[in-house]
Amino acid sequence: MLLLALLLPLGGLVAFRPVGDRPAYRLFTATGQSADYDQMLVELAQADVVLFGEQHNDALTHWLELQVAKDLQKLKKPGQLVLGLEMFERDVQPLVAQFAAGTLADTAFARQARPWPNYDTDYHPLVLFARENRIPVIGTNAPRPFAQAVARGSLKALDKLPATDRALLAPLPLQVDYELPGYKKMAAMFGGDSKAHGAGAQNIIQAQALKDATMAHFIRTSRQDGQTLLHVNGSFHSDNHDGIAAYLRQYAPKLRIRTLSVVTQEQLQHLDKDQLNVADFVIVVPTDASKTY
Repeated sequence: MLLLALLLPLGGLVAFRPVGDRPAYRLFTATGQSADYDQMLVELAQADVVLFGEQHNDALTHWLELQVAKDLQKLKKPGQLVLGLEMFERDVQPLVAQFAAGTLADTAFARQARPWPNYDTDYHPLVLFARENRIPVIGTNAPRPFAQAVARGSLKALDKLPATDRALLAPLPLQVDYELPGYKKMAAMFGGDSKAHGAGAQNIIQAQALKDATMAHFIRTSRQDGQTLLHVNGSFHSDNHDGIAAYLRQYAPKLRIRTLSVVTQEQLQHLDKDQLNVADFVIVVPTDASKTY
């Protein structure tokens, strides 16, 4: 009777089924095989450029970026790791360099460098780690006014830029491959082929290409032989090995490039078919993981 009394409160748990492990994320190769984090790090440390394609508002992603930076630092010799960030535009690079060198205060940097709204929670820890370990930090993105001008009026809007402004961008004139998967996906948002849907679609793709090419250009010019440049960017800029990676192949075909992409899935046991080959390593996080905004 005593045993029965003890078991009665558990009646509501009869329908419970064990769910097994609850990992925060899972790591896969491009082909969908489970990947080992340490082995991935060894491969990344041997690369010239690592493109970490993030989800901008995913808290776990930003933690992983910091861990990858810390672990790469352990594998590389002093001076062999460089941090690149889409989140800072080329015209504020002097401020980024001063902050990374410890000669510009946090408050002044936040006031002058136009950091993203989620900078304090998502990118400040990464930049602070770089500063504490004397890792150069490079802002790589095209200044927004130029990208906006292209979105409104095509790449022709850049034809008459003075040399000082051109120095903030990829070499002009810029060639755009509309057949790249990412750009074709953008065209699909307009209902089909970019060329069939007027200048509007083409201009948006050209603005995206300007950002991709500019980031690739400054990634290439900001690293020296023997260095690994870890670049953090939205996954759309490097998924399917296009975007930034495509322009890097154009500018420096011999660079050893490795890509990571963060994707969300309902289940973490295996990689969904539509995520295969999206990157060299795919990080799967739960769809209900915490977001920073």
